[in-house]
Parts: sequence; C-alpha cells; structure tokens
Amino acid sequence: MQLLLCSVYAGNIDYYCAISRSNEVKIDVHQYYQKQTYRNRCVIAGANGSLNLIVPVIRAKGKTALRDIKIDNSQNWKKIHWRSLESAYRTSPYFEFYENEFEAIYLHKMHQSLFDFNNDIFSVILNCLQIEINVNFSMSYSKNYSDFLDLREIIHPKKYPSRFYNNPQYRQVFDTKYKHLENLSVLDLLFNEGPRASELLLK
Repeated sequence: MQLLLCSVYAGNIDYYCAISRSNEVKIDVHQYYQKQTYRNRCVIAGANGSLNLIVPVIRAKGKTALRDIKIDNSQNWKKIHWRSLESAYRTSPYFEFYENEFEAIYLHKMHQSLFDFNNDIFSVILNCLQIEINVNFSMSYSKNYSDFLDLREIIHPKKYPSRFYNNPQYRQVFDTKYKHLENLSVLDLLFNEGPRASELLLK
C-alpha cells in the first residue's frame, strides 16, 4: 500500500498504524497549511486528561505551503513541551529508554521550519518503532495522486473514529485516574509499551 500523508507533529496512533501497514509513504509538503490540524499539534495524556501540545507558528499572508511555515521561536515552547512530556511520562515504563533521542530534538537543536521539526520527530519515531519504509516528499502540489491512498484530509482531529487502528487498549500512566484515552500521539503508545508498540499498531 502506498500512502499520501501530511507532515504532522508526533502523529497520532492512527497515522503510524497506516504507515506500519504500507510499503511507501509520500509526505505532501506543498499542501497549504491549515489551522486546527495535526500539522502543528499533538495530543498526549496529561494528569488531567488529554493535553494539546501546539507549536507556535508565524503565519504568512495568504495561503502558504507547509514547507514554508516558520516557527515562532520567540516563545519558549520547546522547553514547555519537553517538560509536559516529562511530567506526563516520566513514570511510564519506557520513557527513559527513548528519552535521549527526543530530548536532543527539544532541548539541543534549533528549528526554524515547522516541516524540519516535524520531520526530525518523524524520523526518530520511525526508528523507535523499527519501521523501515520508503519515505519521499512531494515535489509540487497535486490534488490527486492516482497511485496513492490519500489520507491528507482523513487523519484529522475532527474526524474520528480511527480508520486503521482497532483500538486495542494498552497501559496508560493515568489508567487509575480516568478512562482510557484513544488515538493519542503515538508517543503515548511508545512510552507505555516500548518495543511492543509496533506489534499493537498491526493488530
């Protein structure tokens, strides 16, 4: 299966479930940036329920391709996001196992472009999940890609339930505090289940 996807920030479980079942992925970096999507946000499990982590961006006038969206680094958002991840997952079984790879991106690397940041996170997640797949990027915008399953508008915060993930429940840090939260960022699955995460994506 060949997939056409958007560039997203630490995509949800459905996003990586689709990837794990495909043999090629094309990331569309020329599609116009849209607010209220996963392009600059991910959702994790915080102490009080779902928590949105949002990358602040500098909006250009008019329609702007995602590859041209710049991050507003006047805000100390990276440190805030990292502290949120630490607070949420420090006690999870596998946070320390993957910590160094993600900490390097949040605390030791500067990103000006939203796409560059998303792609760095994407690459680390693929490595952690041990997903080996051919990934390429669009050369221009096209509304239709006949050879690809187009999920650019399907995997979206406002479109639920999951299309690919069958929602087998897994351990979560705050299981005893509130009910299981579904289809969070794949980071939630990774930090809680470690190497088993890749198996759950295929169920």
